[in-house]
Amino acid sequence: MSDTQTPIENRPPSVAALFLERVAKTPDAEAYRYPVPAPSGQGPDEWRSLSWGQAAERVFAIAAGLVDLGVQPEERIALASATRVEWILADLGVMCAGASTTTIYPQTNAEESAYILADSASRVLIAEDAAQLAKARERRAELPNLAHVVVVDPAGADADAGDPEGWVLSLAELEERGRAYLEKKPEAVKDRVSAITADQLATLIYTSGTTGRPKGVRLPHDNWSYMAKAIASTGLVTSEDVQYLWLPLAHVFGKVLTSGQIEVGHVTAVDGRVDKIIENLPVVQPTYMAAVPRIFEKVYNGVAAKARAGGGAKYKIFKWAAEVAREYARTSQDNFRRTGNATVPFGLNAKHKVADALVYSKLREAFGGRLRAAVSGSAALAPDIGYFFSGAGIHILEGYGLTESSAASFVNPGEAYRTGTVGKPLPGTEVRIADDGEILLRGPGIMEGYHGLPEKTAEVLEPDGWFHTGDIGELSADGYLRITDRKKDLIKTSGGKYIAPAEVEGQFKAVCPYLSNVLVHGADRNFCTALIALDEPAILGWAEEHGLGGKSYAEVVATPEVTQLVQGYVDRLNEGLQRWQTIKQFRLLPRDLDIEHGELTPSLKLKRPVVEREYKHLIDEMYAGSRED
Repeated sequence: MSDTQTPIENRPPSVAALFLERVAKTPDAEAYRYPVPAPSGQGPDEWRSLSWGQAAERVFAIAAGLVDLGVQPEERIALASATRVEWILADLGVMCAGASTTTIYPQTNAEESAYILADSASRVLIAEDAAQLAKARERRAELPNLAHVVVVDPAGADADAGDPEGWVLSLAELEERGRAYLEKKPEAVKDRVSAITADQLATLIYTSGTTGRPKGVRLPHDNWSYMAKAIASTGLVTSEDVQYLWLPLAHVFGKVLTSGQIEVGHVTAVDGRVDKIIENLPVVQPTYMAAVPRIFEKVYNGVAAKARAGGGAKYKIFKWAAEVAREYARTSQDNFRRTGNATVPFGLNAKHKVADALVYSKLREAFGGRLRAAVSGSAALAPDIGYFFSGAGIHILEGYGLTESSAASFVNPGEAYRTGTVGKPLPGTEVRIADDGEILLRGPGIMEGYHGLPEKTAEVLEPDGWFHTGDIGELSADGYLRITDRKKDLIKTSGGKYIAPAEVEGQFKAVCPYLSNVLVHGADRNFCTALIALDEPAILGWAEEHGLGGKSYAEVVATPEVTQLVQGYVDRLNEGLQRWQTIKQFRLLPRDLDIEHGELTPSLKLKRPVVEREYKHLIDEMYAGSRED
């Protein structure tokens, strides 16, 4: 099966060229909002704005500063920083200099940062602060190509006696150099932009990967130019929108949103501090935002926990309202699919109105009150959670893409979205399902290849342009894609049955309000087991109400009461599964899985081999004494 849509014609060769067009069109319109923390953290942040014209002044200064440092077209400039407005300005500066950005997650340790810097042969590192500078200093002997480190926030990033002269400079100093350079050569940046070709390297993103060394994905300028135009052509966003952008910009999902914004010209409020999301939403009042499923799961669990803490009556109302939301969403989506009209029966509509007044309206206010839609990507969203939000008036449009496909290959089409699917291909992207169920993609968003790894490129990219995603899925007759699992994550029991662990895990996320992370295991075994990590605030709240207050998370999850609680949710999960999918045993983990221990990728995906290796003793314990041993 294949689905081809109208290609995106007449796109300029680069997002740098698109940026110049945007600045010329609307120089005085607001482009970015960003927070400035109050002195000593006293009081709320002050939000400031940059117009497109003001942003361009800084972008040009950064670009010219890099040119003055001797940076040549396609040379790599690494960017190690959390999501903040300077990340976007620096990335645009790199692209306008004709160079290419190598993205590094700020959480990456010194060893892996050095590997990425060396493998990419990055000439300059733009580091967020003293901590990122320290990683480069620690490994400087391994980085002969690294000529300069530019520090965004120079507090504490003092010159070191061991530094080569001029090795460290602040972003402000780089911009100052750039402005001086532009006084002598005012057309320097525009000349660099006009010389960029579509196939020139724009971005090198290292996949965080679940095994082995990360691979550098080479994304030329045309990938981003295509994405910008394709996103705009969906009509999902308009120039009147306000986007709240907190996703890691080192990840392709965050990065693609910056391209779409430049083409459409709407406002983006930028703040990567995840702990500030709940506080920021009522201030920013976004009309759309993108997130990973974990955020929606956390919001859902938080709302459920709050209702539970309000007493039995409140919790009963919440559970009733959640079921009404799911029924409302399923019915309206089914009717829209059949008739093009999202109507629901009178009785259900009446119940929904009551539930809206009691529960959903408060939930929408927590999101700022103006959210038209949220885009979810990077991993599968449990359908029951998607239906809950849909019925509550927070429309989650799931999308799909990979680093290798510049992130946005599929997205659900506005009103016609279908929970549980990732929607339709973007215009110009083709999709085919291989005989073994693997999703193949072809189009202008597909990478050039893996940096310096021709054999690895040949494994996934066919000569005629078809890219092997490694994901298993199915297409509906009208072109909606449903992802069923990662090809390599499908497990086969010793009884010969295939199981998609992500599907079982997704169902459990919707069933158990205390869940944070779960890993289903069963490859070559005669039954399935699970490793379960609970959401700390939610389970400690439960513990407080059940005579277990004052205990740590590890102590609480070790109690028989919590094991019994989770067993009840596992039993409920098993009722809806095929016999061979059911979870026969589980173990509660003494702490949640996290990025720092290498168990989750920076986009919060589970690294199965790492978790299975770390908790092998618990897995072995669950199978001890079974007939297979």
